[in-house]
Amino acid sequence: MLLALIIAAEIGFWVLLALGLALRYLARMPRTGLAVLLCEPLLEVVLLVATAVDLRDGGEPGWRHGLAAVYIGFTVTHGHYLVRWADARFAHRFAGGPPPVRPPRYGSARAAHEWRMSARAIGAAAIAAGLLQAAIWYVGDAGDVAPLRAWQSRMEYVAGLAVIIALGYTIWPKRPPKGAAEDREPAASAGRPQR
Repeated sequence: MLLALIIAAEIGFWVLLALGLALRYLARMPRTGLAVLLCEPLLEVVLLVATAVDLRDGGEPGWRHGLAAVYIGFTVTHGHYLVRWADARFAHRFAGGPPPVRPPRYGSARAAHEWRMSARAIGAAAIAAGLLQAAIWYVGDAGDVAPLRAWQSRMEYVAGLAVIIALGYTIWPKRPPKGAAEDREPAASAGRPQR
């Protein structure tokens, strides 16, 4: 049941995103679209509560609980980023908004972008590890928590890999082709669609 709920939460995320953006730009109902988009965090709350209830009702701690924690962590840190990404493209395609700002491809601007993405991944891993630790304390001596600890170890690898990728772009920055100007860091507001 928990696995089905994780899948439903993922599908629900994309359905709410598509519905919210369609209401916002196609139906010209920006407030209603925004209200739908603001419902997205409720999916994570439902999943968190369902995971706690499953553990409370004697569910054996397993990979499903770890996957739920990882899903929540990554949705918390990457959800807003994905919504902004999709919003910029939807606004450009259907509402005459400016072209979406692409991430820089070269040099220090790309390295800075990779460090921001790394910070998101580290944050997601930390949230997941924290939720897993809470589940370990919640279960206590009543069950085998080894699968939850294994997921915590995986989160250490995720954080380490994110840092290695960002370091790679910092130490060995990709150079633009000859004759092309190096990417500059876009202004903070450049990636936001006009409303």
